[in-house]
Amino acid sequence: MDFRLADIRDLPQIIGMYREIIRKMDRDGLQIWDDIYPCGYFEDDIKNNRLYVMSDGSEIAAALALCSSNSGEGFIEWENTSGKALYLDRVGVSVKHRGKGIGALLLTSVKETAKALGAEYLRLFVVDINAPAIGLYQKNGFIRAKGIYDEHVDEDFVLREYGYEIRL
Repeated sequence: MDFRLADIRDLPQIIGMYREIIRKMDRDGLQIWDDIYPCGYFEDDIKNNRLYVMSDGSEIAAALALCSSNSGEGFIEWENTSGKALYLDRVGVSVKHRGKGIGALLLTSVKETAKALGAEYLRLFVVDINAPAIGLYQKNGFIRAKGIYDEHVDEDFVLREYGYEIRL
């Protein structure tokens, strides 16, 4: 498996992979993503060198954005607010590659990248009903911080999110 920055030529495959993930999440009752989020953000992520992919040859198995900030960061009681932190966003493992340890490999790779970029902490937000993601993060050493971020997507749709972090 190769962990690297995404290239604009990867965009169609990334969007296709996430659309499959969204369909599976919908079937599983996790209706938290759609074509606007996260798919509408990938081109900008690529142009700003913050979208990473894990590929097996020419096939993308997983992706995530590594960001310098998050709109919910002020709602959570992090271990150390003065230490440099990077935020994981839009983490996805292809439906085809689930259950093969790709998520753990992805997190290990991004931890190394974040550390090389000078981060002391790697943080993320996860919707409270996304048990598979919460399990993955906890299994890989992320600790839930105090506080809850209610992300208001629109007037009738609010996502309740927990903050998780790991010291690098």
